[in-house]
Amino acid sequence: AHFQPLQGSDAFPSLEAYPTLQDLGFWRSYDGPFYGFDDFELARNHTDESHVGQHYAIWMEKRGLTNWRDYFAKPTGTRDPQTHKWNLPEKFHTNAWIAERTNHYLQSYREQRQPFFLWSSFFDPHPSYLVPEPWDTLYDPSQLTIPEGRTGEHAGESPFLQLSADPEGSHAKYGIKGKWMHGVRYHALDKPDLARDIAVYYGMISCMDKYIGSILDRLEDLGLADSTLVLFTSDHGHYYGHHGLIAKGPFHYEDGVRVPMIVRWPGRVQPGSRSQAIQSLVDLPVTFLAAAGVDRPHSMSGLNQLPVWTGETAKVRDHALVENTHEPDMAVLRTYVDDRYKITVYQSFDCGEFFDLTEDPGEMHNRWDDPRYAEIKARVMHRFLQAEMKKDVLPMPRTWGA
Repeated sequence: AHFQPLQGSDAFPSLEAYPTLQDLGFWRSYDGPFYGFDDFELARNHTDESHVGQHYAIWMEKRGLTNWRDYFAKPTGTRDPQTHKWNLPEKFHTNAWIAERTNHYLQSYREQRQPFFLWSSFFDPHPSYLVPEPWDTLYDPSQLTIPEGRTGEHAGESPFLQLSADPEGSHAKYGIKGKWMHGVRYHALDKPDLARDIAVYYGMISCMDKYIGSILDRLEDLGLADSTLVLFTSDHGHYYGHHGLIAKGPFHYEDGVRVPMIVRWPGRVQPGSRSQAIQSLVDLPVTFLAAAGVDRPHSMSGLNQLPVWTGETAKVRDHALVENTHEPDMAVLRTYVDDRYKITVYQSFDCGEFFDLTEDPGEMHNRWDDPRYAEIKARVMHRFLQAEMKKDVLPMPRTWGA
């Protein structure tokens, strides 16, 4: 979940920073606090990253992989970064660890007859594109459709998007003086290399699906499936050629912000039903609380989506807000999206993006400076400002006039 950064300081200490990250003795004995969780088991690395450590490394050692460093990148591990085929046996993959530990807790809750909230956060799919066999060859790159951008697509858009298509681009060229930022770089990749990456990306998804399936199977085996609300979603989307982009960054195209979401609750959510209602990740904690019979705390800005999930109403919100604050004063952008229009503004740039998602669902035509859209753009901007104000919350109800 990356709650804290990999580097801390005296003023801003981080529990997940080096060297604590890889102090296994610390993690064997540390039992909190950690953001209100009663129990937690953590890992930080994606694929074979050198950030490996914490409870995941402890688990590998307990399972007999005492030489786990041989499967991860230097300087923590002993290898150079791997590509596509990971030499790690599948039974030691993070997917196997997450599923095994999730099922352990489900068994415990069942034995104790204890109501529970359990968050299983899978790390895949994620760059680098790397997965154990046979998943690395499950899909044929030559059979895949490769998304592409179009020439001149980002003219008039943000410097971040212009940089993505500029072979001569650099951070300094765009006045970026701070830390490294995800995606702020040249994005072009040879088509055969991109196809291979996509094939492995799909393999990573299929591998993850296997272990999610094992969790759902355990719910069934324990007799918990009919009484458990299950939700699958993601933190953000992914680009593998869409708009000429790779991976992620300060870009708010639908490919990056419209994440998958599946809900299962036997007897409450109709199987196979679909909804076009706008949902936001900030709605999830409020909705989970509502499912448990708890009213929304005053400090939360999300909405209860339970009436939508159960089919009682078509929608409970008419817009969503998307936020990106990667590098203060630079990679700060906000987006408002409703059933038809989408507008993005930047803290540090006068440019922006304005798309008509009905006429242009692929977001190929930025209408920010289009005079034909000036009037509707002004109205949508007004709604945007209202939405920003509306999300402000009071930590407590007003009880008196002063």
